[in-house]
Amino acid sequence: MSSEKVKNGNGIEHEDSDDSCGDESASFTTNSTTSRSKSPSSSRSKRRGRRNPKSKPKSGAAYKYDTHVRENHGANIFGVAFNTLLGKNEPQVFATAGSNRCTVYECPRKGGITLLHCYADPDPDEVFYTCSWSYDLKTAAPLLAAAGYRGVIRVIDIKQNEAVGNYIGHGQAINELKFHPTKLQLLLSGSKDHAIRLWNIQTHVCIAIFGGVEGHRDEVLSVDFNMRGDRIVSSGMDHSLKLWCLNTPEFHHKIELSHTFSQEKSTLPFPTITKHFPDFSTRDIHRNYVDCVQWFGNFVLSKSCENAIVCWKPGQLHQSFENLKPSDSSCTIIAEFEYDECEIWFVRFGFNPWQKIIALGNQQGKVYVWEMDPSDPEGAHMTTLHNPRSVSTVRQIAFSRDANVLIYVCDDATVWRWNRRQAVAI
Repeated sequence: MSSEKVKNGNGIEHEDSDDSCGDESASFTTNSTTSRSKSPSSSRSKRRGRRNPKSKPKSGAAYKYDTHVRENHGANIFGVAFNTLLGKNEPQVFATAGSNRCTVYECPRKGGITLLHCYADPDPDEVFYTCSWSYDLKTAAPLLAAAGYRGVIRVIDIKQNEAVGNYIGHGQAINELKFHPTKLQLLLSGSKDHAIRLWNIQTHVCIAIFGGVEGHRDEVLSVDFNMRGDRIVSSGMDHSLKLWCLNTPEFHHKIELSHTFSQEKSTLPFPTITKHFPDFSTRDIHRNYVDCVQWFGNFVLSKSCENAIVCWKPGQLHQSFENLKPSDSSCTIIAEFEYDECEIWFVRFGFNPWQKIIALGNQQGKVYVWEMDPSDPEGAHMTTLHNPRSVSTVRQIAFSRDANVLIYVCDDATVWRWNRRQAVAI
């Protein structure tokens, strides 16, 4: 831990909760249609579907302000992630990534934010951009993977507060990490070196590299597994979105081989797959850097610096993934969720797939929340959250598994907690 002087001696400064401020500043809005930002032109003739849906009116703000803290490094906090692997009766725990630190907090049921651990990278020049949760398959101890500016992935044992795995392979910064939804020893990383890598953190091997001939032509900014873990979606500075299929005999074999491979016993390195050709690719959704992408069932949610999150599907609406051709970049737009004043890149939305809620912050410290209607993706209820003391760019948002707690992190080193007004039990 840093020896910097802080008010509570633990690396964070608590700021008093102000209930009246939370009530008055959490406003509701029925529509956020805005003009698009200036960006390079791109053909959009292959986009199909309805655009610019109007959000349905909502009777009040979805969330109420609880509290916020400030991390004492004073730098941008770029990443935040809840540990959704914990049981519903276990504490709600989340981690932030900013400066050369990963900080772990608990959200007590009665409110507030409690500091649990803080990991400081040995290199003071490191800047963490992203973090993701897993656990040790042998001990069940929680593990946190983090990476950023230096291009080194650290896998941190939270209880021991030390790195138990260090993965070097990317040639430049790492922008996002995601663990497989069911095989939690598999870790996906997207990098400034234009490549995506799939790792096994149990045996410390790189299973696959996605990139090359038809891969991304610039930084990979975001990656995600679908819920089954058999497909990957990626996006980047080249304005493109790409789908990669893992459900092939070759991938099944290499993943199984990675579980038992031993670098000490083998005279040869692990036979890493290099996949040069995605199974689908399009540049028809966005006209600028695509800095956040997540699966929503068979749909994809993605955003750029254009003041809109787009819900879309590769190919025709009723076309299966198996019938997609790599040469066909057509796609169907399902809905667009528009907002204001977010025309910078590396601002990432949060999505809770269990409760169907999306949230995104902007450059003015305001947060937009869309509560989805599964029967009608266009009919989302939209509300805005804003506290007068939240004035810095919101970099990323995370939900607890039950979506009863919303956390966001900002450029001014603050961490904000908001609670759902009508708590949901799962």
